[in-house]
Amino acid sequence: MHIDFTDWSMGLIGGLFIGAASALFLLGLGRVAGISGITGDLLMGNKNGRFLENLAFVAGIVLCPLIYAQVVAAPVIQITESLPYLIVGGLLVGFGTRLGNGCTSGHGVCGLSRLSVRSFIATGTFMVVAALVVAFLKTRLG
Repeated sequence: MHIDFTDWSMGLIGGLFIGAASALFLLGLGRVAGISGITGDLLMGNKNGRFLENLAFVAGIVLCPLIYAQVVAAPVIQITESLPYLIVGGLLVGFGTRLGNGCTSGHGVCGLSRLSVRSFIATGTFMVVAALVVAFLKTRLG
């Protein structure tokens, strides 16, 4: 039996990198690597004195995929949804991260690994609502 590792190996490696980066961020800086919180601090004036730290974090999130795409033959991504749907979706995600006191990275990656009850509830809510929204949109919009 031959197993083709290329189908899932990059996802596994990426997941290991995300886990390692989250653990190092928590152990090294004592902070949860919640992207919405760090980005919010950066954009809202950064009153906690961690401007360079937050800037480096956000810059890494933006630049690393761009560098990776130049080094590895990554598939071309085509966005087929209309701009209004993308804007509404982005606004709903932004509202949800504030309402839930964190995003999928803060709750789903960092919170679950720390066995946070609040993060289990938040992540479960994210997943259920996402499934319901997809089901609704598929039945209403095709």
